[in-house]
Amino acid sequence: MRILVLAFFALWQLSIAAPVAAHPVPVSFADITVHPNRIDGAVTVHIGDLARELRIDDPHMLIDQSVLESQHTAINGFLQEGLVLSSDGGSRLPVELGAMVPIPADDALRIGFHVDGEPPAALAVDANLFLDDSAHRTFVNIREGGAIVQQFLFDNASAPKVHFAGDAGGVLAVLGTFVPSGVEHVLLGPDHVLFIIGLILLGGTLRRLAVIVTAFTIGHSITLALASLDIYAPPAWLIEPAIALSIVLVGADNLLRGEGRDVRVIYAAAFGLIHGFGFAYVLREFGLPQANLAWSLFGFNIGVELGQLAIVVPLAIALAALRRHRPTWAKRIAWAGSLAVIAAGLYWFVDRVQNMGGVV
Repeated sequence: MRILVLAFFALWQLSIAAPVAAHPVPVSFADITVHPNRIDGAVTVHIGDLARELRIDDPHMLIDQSVLESQHTAINGFLQEGLVLSSDGGSRLPVELGAMVPIPADDALRIGFHVDGEPPAALAVDANLFLDDSAHRTFVNIREGGAIVQQFLFDNASAPKVHFAGDAGGVLAVLGTFVPSGVEHVLLGPDHVLFIIGLILLGGTLRRLAVIVTAFTIGHSITLALASLDIYAPPAWLIEPAIALSIVLVGADNLLRGEGRDVRVIYAAAFGLIHGFGFAYVLREFGLPQANLAWSLFGFNIGVELGQLAIVVPLAIALAALRRHRPTWAKRIAWAGSLAVIAAGLYWFVDRVQNMGGVV
């Protein structure tokens, strides 16, 4: 991300060296510094963009301090509408306009702001400054203790992004966000749910089922970390069909194994590696907090495990009771369930392979 910032900053410098009317790169910058008892910051915008927003014919008028003072109310309205800070899922914070400093050499204006009071542990940021310009981008730096701890990129379609404080309150906020997200992803992700169901349809002792689930956990935890840390991540167009194929193979093994060797632990660990990449694609959408990266991964993994347990425990108990009292029914359910798992996996596999043409 920092490389992107430098690249766009270079383009910014090239663009503002040209006449304002020829301003080709619509980009703004926002610096937000989080202190223990307040938030300070500044938004730097090109005067051509701001003049158009304020309906001022000559952008260079915004270099004049007296004009800025006469436009105080309008610029404050622009700031209030374009930069929204709030507690994650909570109330909006009162952003107050600060000093406005023209930067004539860059045809830019730096608009200061501050928020009094203790910042929330989870600070939601929405920086869509020029909604009418679909090409406009806003880079946001979040600073704590003098260092940049988070960077965001916004366009006019971006959703708010959350910065988690680097203290204990921030850790709790991270866990409060990522644990439920892990649970939700498992329970609302039909491919992962069917894979887990396929693994336990044939039952087994509590210890055996625990080993199977643990193997899956180890597998997906490894690749989730690799992808989330940008160490290695295959493209989604390859992983999504592979996840579907893993579901087919687990269902087929249930039907073909008979009294042969139980290899579900091997399947769980091996295919867990593939499913972990799928989890990572979802996790990336949240914008991983760099100051709490380990805690976000930990929280998401805990959520995934809780979601798995919500499926495995009641289903394993029900199947075990059925095998004790109605063994014939239990076999039929395992057989029919395995066919359903295979059918769903085949459907997803064919659908995802067909969709690869528009991605590869």
